[in-house]
Amino acid sequence: MEEQSLVVDFDGRRIAYDFGELDELVHAYACTIHKAQGCEYPAVVVLMATQHFKLLQRNLLYTALTRGRKLVCLVGSSKAVYIAIQNNQIQLRRTGLRERLAAPKTV
Repeated sequence: MEEQSLVVDFDGRRIAYDFGELDELVHAYACTIHKAQGCEYPAVVVLMATQHFKLLQRNLLYTALTRGRKLVCLVGSSKAVYIAIQNNQIQLRRTGLRERLAAPKTV
């Protein structure tokens, strides 16, 4: 019987897996906190950086922390976490939705 395997390239490091070991491979995805709302994941890694200070809000941090079922890992600076916890302001969104809904419909 012919040997069957799959070679996976992890950033230049090639690792061969026998077909019987493929259940050890799991896809990993990155998504925004907004997109993750309402979802739950086994493990979540949250990047906390002061460079995007406008996104450092308590409600977003809460949402991020509650997405992880077994593990949540915050990566970044403690200052960013502190800023997010202190920022309980919800920004007014200017989407124009009210005007779009009120506009007369054209056929």
